[in-house]
Amino acid sequence: MFNNLSERLNKVIKNLTGQGRLTEANIKDTLRDIRVALLEADVALPVAKAFIADIESKALGADVMTSLTPGQVLIKIVHDELTRLMGEANAELNLRVAPPAVIMMAGLQGSGKTTTAAKLARWLINSQKKSVLLTSADVYRPAAIDQLETLAKSVGAEFHPSTINQDPVEIAKAAIQTAKNKVIDVVILDTAGRLHIDEEMMSEIKRLHAAVNPIETLFVVDSMTGQDAANTAKAFHDALPLTGVVLTKADGDARGGAALSIRHITGKPIKFIGVGEKIDALEPFHPDRIASRILDMGDIVSLVEEVTQKVDRDKAEKLANKIKKGKTFDLTDFLGQLEQIENMGGMMGIMSKLPGVGQLPENVKSQLNDKKLVKIKAIINSMTKKERRFPDNIKNSHKRRIAMGSGTTIQDINQLLKQFTMMQKMMKKMKGGGLMKMMRGMQGKFPFGGGMPPGMPF
Repeated sequence: MFNNLSERLNKVIKNLTGQGRLTEANIKDTLRDIRVALLEADVALPVAKAFIADIESKALGADVMTSLTPGQVLIKIVHDELTRLMGEANAELNLRVAPPAVIMMAGLQGSGKTTTAAKLARWLINSQKKSVLLTSADVYRPAAIDQLETLAKSVGAEFHPSTINQDPVEIAKAAIQTAKNKVIDVVILDTAGRLHIDEEMMSEIKRLHAAVNPIETLFVVDSMTGQDAANTAKAFHDALPLTGVVLTKADGDARGGAALSIRHITGKPIKFIGVGEKIDALEPFHPDRIASRILDMGDIVSLVEEVTQKVDRDKAEKLANKIKKGKTFDLTDFLGQLEQIENMGGMMGIMSKLPGVGQLPENVKSQLNDKKLVKIKAIINSMTKKERRFPDNIKNSHKRRIAMGSGTTIQDINQLLKQFTMMQKMMKKMKGGGLMKMMRGMQGKFPFGGGMPPGMPF
């Protein structure tokens, strides 16, 4: 996420670390490089200009000019300005109304609006303990209605049916009445999108907004459209009283221009960010945490939150007790750990939240490829229970069968078994008090202070 911007900014700031003092000359050079990095990230020109002006006024201050660590001081200034630019703090949903609270989703076609409506429903159900009803007022695409109904079932939300022959206002009012009858907390209203902004689209959504008066009107926008995302958000903001923005497909956005531009151009906060295709890949937008990720300072708070929410603590404790008692760590246990890692967004999802990962050599980062986890899972799933339990007994004839079943090669299987044998040896050292000794040995080597957080996959 925002890899290009992150690499450019870190390279610029790193150039200052070897200099004893900040001078007006080297600050000017650095700011010029930062401005280029922002523009290449597709940040809107007025936003880039304002950003540079704010940094310059602070960087030329007395405290910075006399600092012995100019690189660190400048990182702090850039971090604070990035945070301010994106909105200071997380802007929470306003649900403080008599139920049901109505949330209207608006946006262009293809922005991920329907999927985001379901992701938001899941977040409200799981994180906020709210009951949610989903309905679609998109009478132009029957597939959108069917898609939302399927997604509603998958996230455990109620669904109010609609058809292409109905008026969008009638659909919305009927859904709200159903929610009142069933005492449901939140109604999420998916609306029609278009391939571009047009008068007909805007007049319809204005009429719908006036009829239901939603407490939240969220603009859903594809972050990969860069500066265009901010301009489209402004067009919707001029037509509708938006309360916030949801930035989708941020996991595929290497630039970051939309995230940095939207708040400045529209004045509306980014409330959520989509970080993947899975139904749970929606996070509240925390500007300070995103700024830390951009500057390769990590995002430990979000990582610990994910561990708490997504790691199966019962399974983790059973495995810990198994290892403590000296029982063999087998491939079934390893498969369980891989599934825990997948639940947390994969290896790259975890590593992206650790400080300094951007400084790792490319050959090291390539070893953290999530495609390799998929291959390993396929190999283990192609084994029998006995083979998983006793991998040392797997013969060449077994390997040929496993390779065919998993679409891999015998070399892949040999590599996995070799690495797993090394892992087993490490696990044996953890039995008895070995686990605590290893954790004490890790003290200070991980950004969590006391080693890995509880329940973290091995």
